[in-house]
Amino acid sequence: MKIAIVRQRYNPFGGAERFVERALAALAAEGAEVTLITRSWDGAPREGFRQVTCDPAYSRLLGGRAARDRSFAAAAQREMAAGGFDITQSHERVPGCMIFRAGDGVHAAWLVHRARILGPLQRLIQRFSPYHRYVCATERAMFEHPALRSVICNSQMVADEISRFYGIDRSKLAVIYNGVDTAVFHPGLADEFRSATRAAAGIPPDAPVLLFVGSGFERKGVPQLLRAFAATRNPAAHLVIVGADRKLKAMRALAASLGLGGRAHFTGPLKDVRPWYGAADGFVLPTLYDPCPNAALEALACGLPIVTSTTCGAQEWVQAGVNGWVVDAVDRAELAARLDDLCALAGDQAARAAARASVEALTLPAMADRLLALYRSLSPAPVGQV
Repeated sequence: MKIAIVRQRYNPFGGAERFVERALAALAAEGAEVTLITRSWDGAPREGFRQVTCDPAYSRLLGGRAARDRSFAAAAQREMAAGGFDITQSHERVPGCMIFRAGDGVHAAWLVHRARILGPLQRLIQRFSPYHRYVCATERAMFEHPALRSVICNSQMVADEISRFYGIDRSKLAVIYNGVDTAVFHPGLADEFRSATRAAAGIPPDAPVLLFVGSGFERKGVPQLLRAFAATRNPAAHLVIVGADRKLKAMRALAASLGLGGRAHFTGPLKDVRPWYGAADGFVLPTLYDPCPNAALEALACGLPIVTSTTCGAQEWVQAGVNGWVVDAVDRAELAARLDDLCALAGDQAARAAARASVEALTLPAMADRLLALYRSLSPAPVGQV
């Protein structure tokens, strides 16, 4: 079977890229002939697949991001048409693909959620943004294209949004959750890393530590997280923020202005977050929009109860008061109260066990099995048994 996978570029910290890497490995192990169509995959593993690089010129001055995405989509369409593939799976909005993986969710839904934190002028700018108008138009064209046979949704929330915004028949929506390596992310990391990691950061051994992991601070709720943390009732608690963002300096300044200088720690991006999963007592992600963040699944697998939002796909695994809470991302008072509750669970073994149990079935082999089953159902060519 010949399969093409489309992803514009590689980000070593991106959840979608990790999914692509796992999908490539699973398909290669099945003997499939896999082609990756990309603009740039620099810095990523390259074994087990053929890479086709499409980097057409575009006008940064006249078109910006919309021109970039439009040029790549056109090039990817040509490669998909010429390659003689049995299956074409895109992780970008490219009309004409057989399978679309909605790893980034629904852009039209994201704009609705983002508008909640924008002022009137900003909402107007967003509404008439050439980039957002291009993405929404391309998203609709892709969902309405006759070649589309299935959409991979990484949470039930995303499936619901696609159905609501675009009227896609539920039979086309395959919910395949992200896999988490439960042998790499596990509660035993606390014994391995807790003491040394806290000591290196100057955090007392008995202080409640809440952990945030993610890039894209505006979308993932860092500003409201800092303000809510400043309003909590436990002055001994610490907040650790792991991730890359161009507003990192501004968020550090905001933390200082809120009086959190000694209790808010910014690590920047980390390739290995496991030491902080081991050092923390709880995980928090008050995201404005997140289809299914790998970091939340990794935190749960490590036995961390979590606080996340009603606009996060990970809410499916949260049982209120058992392994965490789900809040409105923009309700600062509610978020502060749940952060206090999360601090109170520090050292609670029942909560840690419940967190681990909630995602224990979401293994990488389980994800690969469901992915291959979908391919078998759509492909005219035989695919080997797992």
